[in-house]
Amino acid sequence: MLLEAVWIGFAFSIGLLVRAVGLPPLVGYLAAGFAISTFSADMGMPSEAGEVLDHVAHLGVLLLLFTVGLKLNLANLFKAEVIGGGLIHFLISVVLLAPALFLVFGVDTYTAIMLAVALAFSSTVLAAKILETKRELRSFHGRVAIGILIIQDLIALVVVSIAAGSTPSWWALLVFTLPLLRPLIYKLLDMSGHDELQLLFGLLLALVVGGYGFELVGLSSELGALVLGALLAKHQKAGELSKTLWGIKEFFLVGFFLQIGIGGLPDVDAWVFSLVMVALLPLKAIVFFALLVLFRLRARSAFLSSLSLTNYSEFGLIVASIVLPDWLVPLALTAALSFLVSAPLNRFAHPLYEKLAHKLIPFERNIRHPDEQPVSLGDAEVLIMGLGRTGTAAYDHLKEKCRLVGLDSDPARVEMHNQLGHNVFFADAEDQVFWQNLDVTGVKAVILTLNEMEAKIIATQKLRKSGFAGLIVSHSMHSDEAKKIIAAGADQTYLTMSEAGVGLAEHVYQAGFISPDKP
Repeated sequence: MLLEAVWIGFAFSIGLLVRAVGLPPLVGYLAAGFAISTFSADMGMPSEAGEVLDHVAHLGVLLLLFTVGLKLNLANLFKAEVIGGGLIHFLISVVLLAPALFLVFGVDTYTAIMLAVALAFSSTVLAAKILETKRELRSFHGRVAIGILIIQDLIALVVVSIAAGSTPSWWALLVFTLPLLRPLIYKLLDMSGHDELQLLFGLLLALVVGGYGFELVGLSSELGALVLGALLAKHQKAGELSKTLWGIKEFFLVGFFLQIGIGGLPDVDAWVFSLVMVALLPLKAIVFFALLVLFRLRARSAFLSSLSLTNYSEFGLIVASIVLPDWLVPLALTAALSFLVSAPLNRFAHPLYEKLAHKLIPFERNIRHPDEQPVSLGDAEVLIMGLGRTGTAAYDHLKEKCRLVGLDSDPARVEMHNQLGHNVFFADAEDQVFWQNLDVTGVKAVILTLNEMEAKIIATQKLRKSGFAGLIVSHSMHSDEAKKIIAAGADQTYLTMSEAGVGLAEHVYQAGFISPDKP
């Protein structure tokens, strides 16, 4: 128990230190894992402690995939850019990497092919974690990246099954009956309320029904967690359930990143292999970008999706543990180093695109993807960017008072508003081409209710640069972020929680229960 307590404290300290310099805490967790591995090699680590960490890490992965499933629209998988991008990139990676590994590292043909297969995948855990943290899982580029990752995961499951010489049992066919249970699952979720019963029901579905249940019939527990989450994706409480599971999922995921670092101390050969593979990450990104542009994506969407996929996968470790046990440590180090590269790059993905846009846009084809059609603001007087809870409330308040138009990067949300008769279009506020083609001549005011602070800053700067002299009002959760948005050119920035408190107090005052004269 003492050892686990020390690990948690050490992981927290390193994560806090890394966050202070602007990097995601998971980079600190990886570093903490390697430090603990060094300490354990000198002092010795009880096997029971390693088993506990393995179990915690596995639970974290299952919960993450379950929450990804809660936000997943299965129809998004049946897209040319998802299926084509996932399959073609996998084939290109294996065809290019296998001969290179054979020639450079002198391994036999079988080992070269299996290593190429392991390195062809991208990390579902890392990409989903970063996209979720940035609230971009439902954005167009986020949906493309997650779709490709799911295609890769399905390929990985097939590879692992073939490599291990095992096949799912006939009972696995029962998985296809799960949609028939959706009404029952919906009913149970409604009955679970909003407190601890809802939390327990989410854990039951993710870990027991999805995880352990799929393992019993010879399928991947990771796939089970994802499928069970996807079954609930259209339920009105799916978002609430995801938030309920947030804290416990985050804690368990710390174990996953610690586990990678603790996996073993690499030797010189492992370091050489890993550094060479990390040096090839730009090639992985270039192939993804080229394929997505070929499938009609805009340069920005292709760039952001590619950046999310520019890393190596934890599934590579699963493949290695079955067919290449001698390569487990080098592959673990390779995955960890790719995380160290990918995490900060994705953290600054939007500003990075801003700097590279003039070089990337020429690669676009002259056609537009159906999900990225340009929009016209018409005769709107007020533009609301971001139609989440805050943006929707603003729209409902103003829709009878002026001519409105709303923009959002989540197609499902846009469709919902269109069904309500709202004047809402799909558009991404951080897309440089969008701003180049946008005419805001008749707009008098812009309300920014976007999730990301960077998005609000970019939108403000683009509006002012285009010559927009009207009112720009934004909301923010934190005062330091509010100052940055004002510095970018916004006229007013309101702290969401403070305004909510003021609003509640005003309701009480307007109700007439308080004397207008102070005693």
